[in-house]
Amino acid sequence: MKSIDQQLFLSCIFLCCLVNPGYAQQGQTDPLNSPMWKDMHRSLLGGASVVFDDRVQVLAPVDAEDSMNVPVLVDATALGEVSKIVVFAELNPIHKVLELEPLHAKPIIGFRIKVQQATPVRAAALAGDGRWHVGGRIVDAAGGGCTLPSIGSENSDWASRMGEVAGRLWSNQDSTRLRMRVMHPMDTGLVPGIPAFYIDHLEFHDAKGEILSRLFLHEPVSENPVLTLDLPRRDSVTVVGADNNGNPVKARFLPGMNEAEM
Repeated sequence: MKSIDQQLFLSCIFLCCLVNPGYAQQGQTDPLNSPMWKDMHRSLLGGASVVFDDRVQVLAPVDAEDSMNVPVLVDATALGEVSKIVVFAELNPIHKVLELEPLHAKPIIGFRIKVQQATPVRAAALAGDGRWHVGGRIVDAAGGGCTLPSIGSENSDWASRMGEVAGRLWSNQDSTRLRMRVMHPMDTGLVPGIPAFYIDHLEFHDAKGEILSRLFLHEPVSENPVLTLDLPRRDSVTVVGADNNGNPVKARFLPGMNEAEM
């Protein structure tokens, strides 16, 4: 017969598992049963402590109608403090999709990706407890998204619009949402004769020059990236960055504007 102290201890453990889904799933096997998970854990997360956690939401279609443009929303706001988010597609030939450093922004981002075949798409969020909290889902796809040439590469005048930025800000009481598009072919380097050519970093500044958030992109992000972020409430936001060949990206957004100031 268990002592009262033992019963209280077991009751506390049970309650922790109910209220903390990250704790409940610690040490369990991969919920998506991916053959690549162990490799991803080692190569992208350095083998650090990981918790499978439903609070890290990855929203994407179950079936991708267009394997070159699969919409994804990653939302880790339920974790509270998050210093970094890493997104990866495990069965893509190029696994890493993007890395977000929220800094002063909310740990949430919308984007589109290319998928080569049916694959787990995951987000790992580095939380205040020092552990990676991982969520994800499987996206089915006909395939070929990473090894097809971009539409821009086949267009003779694409260079005249490369780096062109459009977008808009919406503000509420505590944040400013930015939705933007950058014209860029985002070539993966997996098409014969077409080298890798993609936007590799963007920073988001306020009018005083403070960095609000930082984003690193990789080849699987779709052509002409469309990005959505929730930044701190500001009257204007400036985006600065470059692609892997050093071509600059720069634009300034004001509330109510449909086009950015270049």
